Amino acid sequence: MASSSLTKLVFFSCVLLLTFTDNLAAGESGKVKLNLYYESLCPGCQEFIVDDLGKIFDYDLYTITHLKLVPFGNAKLSDNLTITCQHGEEECKLNALEACAIRTWPDPFDKCDGFVTQKSHYSFIRCVENDTKGWESCVKNSGREKAINDCYNGDLYRTLILRYATQTISLKPPHEYVPWVTLNGKPLDDV
Repeated sequence: MASSSLTKLVFFSCVLLLTFTDNLAAGESGKVKLNLYYESLCPGCQEFIVDDLGKIFDYDLYTITHLKLVPFGNAKLSDNLTITCQHGEEECKLNALEACAIRTWPDPFDKCDGFVTQKSHYSFIRCVENDTKGWESCVKNSGREKAINDCYNGDLYRTLILRYATQTISLKPPHEYVPWVTLNGKPLDDV
């Protein structure tokens, strides 16, 4: 699906939900759950993340949205838990790096820090996806270099990616492409 079409669909869906739904809140947070299932090095995902997703913050939609970023996409998980990424090892490396970065910020449901957390996750991932060859500068400029590197250079990244794999593989209905967006657990096409 084209990125501009997906962006329009996301924002149109949010407006419709706000206008016509009495039971909009998702769980205790009282916010619409917007989940983005994506993979690094995917041109459509990169375009959506870099050019469109930031509008959630530009138009104050973050006040009604809980954004969750899930870096796994179309990767495959074998029976022995080996991960094979659609765009090769570099994609796997960047997915893991982004999973570690997401892990380093506090809980997005924290009432005091939710905005900062969501914007920090997004800003870091936007930086990486905007320049996948220069991702090291994104880590250095993140303010969380040690935590990201400790996660990535240790075993934690694998646990995180396996968790994202499970979340992606468990989607009902299964994702058909990336970027794949759900609102309150439903694919955008079903909202």
